[in-house]
Amino acid sequence: MSLLLDSFWRAAAYCLRPRVIVLSLLPLVLVIGLTVGLGYLFWDAALDQVRLVLDSSTFVNNGWAWLDSMGLGRIKTVLAPLIIIFTVTPVIVVVSLLVVALLMTPVLVQLVALRRFPALQERNGASFLHSVAWALGSTALALVALVISIPLWFVPPLVLVLPPLIWGWLTYRVMAFDAMAAHASVDERRTILRRHRPQLMGMGVLAGYLGAAPSLVWASGAFFPPWFVFLAPLAIWIYTLVFAFSSLWFAHYCLAALANLRREQGASEVAATTPLPEASTLVSMEQP
Repeated sequence: MSLLLDSFWRAAAYCLRPRVIVLSLLPLVLVIGLTVGLGYLFWDAALDQVRLVLDSSTFVNNGWAWLDSMGLGRIKTVLAPLIIIFTVTPVIVVVSLLVVALLMTPVLVQLVALRRFPALQERNGASFLHSVAWALGSTALALVALVISIPLWFVPPLVLVLPPLIWGWLTYRVMAFDAMAAHASVDERRTILRRHRPQLMGMGVLAGYLGAAPSLVWASGAFFPPWFVFLAPLAIWIYTLVFAFSSLWFAHYCLAALANLRREQGASEVAATTPLPEASTLVSMEQP
């Protein structure tokens, strides 16, 4: 627990560094470009399609009539944009995670290593292509889980549990792997993932909940359309900063765990190579 809390506050302090803030803005440019491009090409078509589906549903039309009787008919105008926004948000989160993992995480890990663990040897247990393949494979599994779980999001308690759990699992898989890719060997990485799996999974889930919080900023753009152009980039930047914090948190935790593991291995090797005293020596020591 002490390692978990220590790495948490260190990661929070590192997020205030100008270098980290500037790095968090670089992926934002890419994600905003992707978001604006897709919105420009597909927003109107997606909005018309969602409204067509809603209008053709008898259940939804009955709901409109009930809302009109309650004086809440205005909700109809924002429901279609909200559906699109909440559908696209997980994709934006996943893209942000991949961008941070591939562009920011190696730089942030090196920053932590140089400042806290300058003597920690790099054993290069995973190459860049290996990290990319691991991230893509984990992301594919997370996307499948998101798609399968969408019907359960309409159950009020589950919508607050399932998406953060899936994002947390993905964060744990990607961030923990990348945090140790350069410094840990394959065996060391597997040992740390096995020993610290509950803590790392908890870190990923908490990061998943933190990543879900900016959805409120993102979704508020549907209620204030003139501000959408400002709120959407703000939400994406918050996503990116949250993932940068997560990357720093995993870097501090995993590198500290790796340093502890190597100290344990060093102590075990010293104990194994230290010769035991001979029996004659023990007898002579026991005699007065």
